[in-house]
Amino acid sequence: MSKENYDILGLDENATDEEIDRRYEELKKKYNEEKWQDGEAGNAAARMLTRLEAAYEEIKDERREAHKEEDKASSNGFEEVASAIRSGDLVRAQQLLDAFNERNAEWHYLQSVVFYKKNWMNESKKQLEIALQMDGENEKYRTAYEKLKARAEYKNETGGAPNTNPNPAPQGNEMGGGNWCSTCATMCYTYMCVNCLFNMCCNCR
Repeated sequence: MSKENYDILGLDENATDEEIDRRYEELKKKYNEEKWQDGEAGNAAARMLTRLEAAYEEIKDERREAHKEEDKASSNGFEEVASAIRSGDLVRAQQLLDAFNERNAEWHYLQSVVFYKKNWMNESKKQLEIALQMDGENEKYRTAYEKLKARAEYKNETGGAPNTNPNPAPQGNEMGGGNWCSTCATMCYTYMCVNCLFNMCCNCR
């Protein structure tokens, strides 16, 4: 990035996008007012306005390209994390996640998956909540969260995980010929769905 462009705005290269936009608007207003002054003062302000607009556009273009490269690198990194999860190498997946400097919604989603695989349900739920706060329109995150919440609610009601076998051996009153109740079937289906979702999550990208 050109240091001269930042000098025109009176900022350094570590300035945030918001700081750059705000400073640009302030200077633009200032030079627009001053350019109507008589003589050299007005001409100088007009020249500074032209330089300001050119510097601002160059900075924004450079930053857009930099963001594209960062997004590309993040995408490749997330795919590597997903691959480690698919292979069952949770240690490697966590090491890769820990190495990220920028932690966006997808990062928190993948961290949630790692926690789920470790059976850390509360931690998994918290990470999904963060992902949804950052990208509430993402259907993948929302579906995962709703199914994980349904599983947690079931465990709270029953005191443990349901039997995921669709044809369990009859017990208790079922020995008398009763059917497996519809509530159990529904809860079992919910439990299997959330497991399926997290087992398949890294393929649904």
